[in-house]
Amino acid sequence: MTVLRLNADAVSWREVDGEVIALGHESSEYLATNASGALLWKSLAEGTSRDALVALLVGDFEVDETRAGADVDAFLASLAAQGLLAA
Repeated sequence: MTVLRLNADAVSWREVDGEVIALGHESSEYLATNASGALLWKSLAEGTSRDALVALLVGDFEVDETRAGADVDAFLASLAAQGLLAA
């Protein structure tokens, strides 16, 4: 199992009213998530797997596994492109 984790040195963040607000250190870019993104983000902050992230979306948002998997992959790809995932 590959452990996925936020790159703590690359981003500062806070949860506010069920959303995550973050600042990428290198880009000085402001980021915000919706409720599903906040759920994934908090799990990534602790370290998790892709399968666990998919299960979170299926359980909390009642979407099917295919849709949840596509959403997780898109979210992870976006974070990776911004250098926000630990290598």
